[in-house]
Parts: sequence; C-alpha cells; structure tokens
Amino acid sequence: MYVIVGLGNPEEKYLKTFHNMGYIAVGDVAAKLGVKFKKKECESYVAEANVKGKKVILARPVTYMNASGRAVKQLLAKYKTDASKLIVLYDDYDIPKGSVRIRPSGSAGTHNGMRSVIAEIGTQNFTRIRIGIRDSEVNIPIINYVLSEVKKEDYELFISACGRAADAAISIAEGESVENTMTRFNG
Repeated sequence: MYVIVGLGNPEEKYLKTFHNMGYIAVGDVAAKLGVKFKKKECESYVAEANVKGKKVILARPVTYMNASGRAVKQLLAKYKTDASKLIVLYDDYDIPKGSVRIRPSGSAGTHNGMRSVIAEIGTQNFTRIRIGIRDSEVNIPIINYVLSEVKKEDYELFISACGRAADAAISIAEGESVENTMTRFNG
C-alpha cells in the first residue's frame, strides 16, 4: 500500500503560495482517482483510493510545513507501511519553476518540510516528486518567496506542473518503477 503525502501549510492564507504545491498536487491525485479528503487522522486530512486493486492513502498534513514529518511518521505507523511505499509531493526552490523532478531518495536540500520528514522517519530512502518553483528573475529571501502567492501569469504553469506530478505519483502507485516514471516525467 502506498502513502502519498502532499506537503503544504494548512491555513487558507497559504492556499495559493509556492509552498503549497504539494497540497495542490495531492489534491490533483485525489481528483484523478475520484476521491475526497473526508477524514482527519494522524494530523492530516486523509483520502483512501483504490489503484489497480490496491489501497492507496492520500494525505495533506495539517501541521505546518516545518513539522510535516510528525504527520508522515504517524501515517506510516497507522497504515503499517514503510518508507519504501511513501511518495512525497512538494515544492522545490532548487529547481526551475514549472519543472517536475522525481527521485527515489536523497537529501532534503533547502526544504525544511523534507528535513522534518527525514528526521522523523529516520531515512532518506523514499520517493519524492518535486515541483520546481525557482524564478531566476526574483531576488528575495527564500522564506519570503515560498510564502508568497503565485503570480497570475504563472498560475497555469504551476497547475500543469502539479497535474504532471499527480500523474507521476499515480503511475508509481500503479506499479511503474520509479526509474521509468523519472524517464517519462522528469523535466
């Protein structure tokens, strides 16, 4: 069973910010699978889906970004699965805006939410799907940038990227290898 988690911040004021790309992408996964986030458990809003006969858990932690790992750890424990079946969707300042990059493991980079996840679950060995947010024309501190709203002229670019990230997560949950998914979706 896969657990697919979209990182973000729970308050409405963060809804259209760069830091909520993971929330948007996991929402796209839910929409494509025809499910809704109906229950709250493990410090997350959770939806259950069926992908090729297998249960898949979708989650949006209600912790703030920097404490996301608490929710992820609880979800893995509740659903008795390990990090090898975890997919985390999130924004990444280290890659260009609108790009999608999938990795089977790795460090947190500059992302505090991912630092929290890695610290709480004790491993870097889980799939991550990163949605690039870096705009080379913007020169403000990262914390101010990630919490700012996506510009209207970039909105469609990010909606498209979140949709591609969702498709990649579904492909992995359907049984496609991370390597093949990387080949199809990275870029």
